[in-house]
Amino acid sequence: MGASEARSFDAASAKALAALAPTPSLVCKEARVAVVYRRSSRAGDRPSQGPSPRGSKDPRPRLSGPEQSPGPLRRARIRKDGAMESAVYVGIDVSKDRLDVHVRPSGEHFVVASDDKMLSRLAERLRGLEPRLIVLEATGGLQVKAAGLLAAAGLPVAVVNPRQVRDFAKSSGRLAKTDRLDAAAIAHFAEAIKPEPRPLPDEAQRGLAALVERRRELVALRVAERNRRSQIQSSWVRKDIEASLADLAVRIEAVDAEIESHVKASPIWRSQENLLKTVPGVGDVVARSLIAELPELGTLSRRKIAALVGLAPYANDSGQFSGKRSIRGGRMAIRTVLYMAAVTASRCNPAIAAMYKRLRAAGKKPKVALTACMRKLLVMLNAIARDQKPWQTA
Repeated sequence: MGASEARSFDAASAKALAALAPTPSLVCKEARVAVVYRRSSRAGDRPSQGPSPRGSKDPRPRLSGPEQSPGPLRRARIRKDGAMESAVYVGIDVSKDRLDVHVRPSGEHFVVASDDKMLSRLAERLRGLEPRLIVLEATGGLQVKAAGLLAAAGLPVAVVNPRQVRDFAKSSGRLAKTDRLDAAAIAHFAEAIKPEPRPLPDEAQRGLAALVERRRELVALRVAERNRRSQIQSSWVRKDIEASLADLAVRIEAVDAEIESHVKASPIWRSQENLLKTVPGVGDVVARSLIAELPELGTLSRRKIAALVGLAPYANDSGQFSGKRSIRGGRMAIRTVLYMAAVTASRCNPAIAAMYKRLRAAGKKPKVALTACMRKLLVMLNAIARDQKPWQTA
């Protein structure tokens, strides 16, 4: 290509680029529109968008990037009139005399008394909001009545561990703690984490669980009295402790009889107990405790049931550091009965005994080996409850 041809080509290219470039007035106009859009996004509004003529192009710029984002996106639903509205999440902080209720995303907050009449009104009010999820904390049994009534009204209810909500609030920078702030934190937790609603125990299940818990309390009192008896020098006090132990034995026997009558009154529970007791090492106390306090047995996978009970070892690694795996959380009462069952099964159950000996031969400590046997025993019981088949020697 000659020098004259190159100069003519450069001139033609410059004219084409100038034709494609926007005019200064258009650039200024687009910049003003972008500034207005950003300001309205910070205020939570949107610039008005009227209908544009068919075939015409929208002169407004298409903004993208994190600096132009109007805020977090929310899942929306379409009402019957065609309008869009965000999903509703409700957090309830339960105390002895009242309930603090917080609704997201509207931010509405109100307080109701914890009597039956006001709880019925609360259920009607929440039913009108059509919430995606209602979350309550497990507060020593105070939440049972409210959660049961809301679930009976057909509302999605989840009862969660208070530690999870508190850790979530701390992670979001909320250090203050009041009933109102707790309700707001629970609602935020419901919206962000979305815990899965689980079927709440019915009245019969709650009654059996209460009996099992009462038996556990009486057994703890008997152990405490026996420990005191071994250290007492006074003959009068020793006689009083002996009388107390005799009375506790009678009361424990009465509770055992009541638990047995409850289990035999239900064909499902009776069949479940017979299946669980086919496993060597599992007796009446273990089987009835599982029926009363672990109704999820047979409905979850082996990993989920182990995590629910608190027998899943959690990693503690960081970079090149590899810490010891340990278990934590879960249902301590179930772990207690499974520990005693694992001690017995390590002697009389062929599968558990072989596993215990193998782990001890590998250098594991006795408690570590027993914890592994507890998990294996729980997985076996979960499979039996799922398949409805008795235990068989492999």
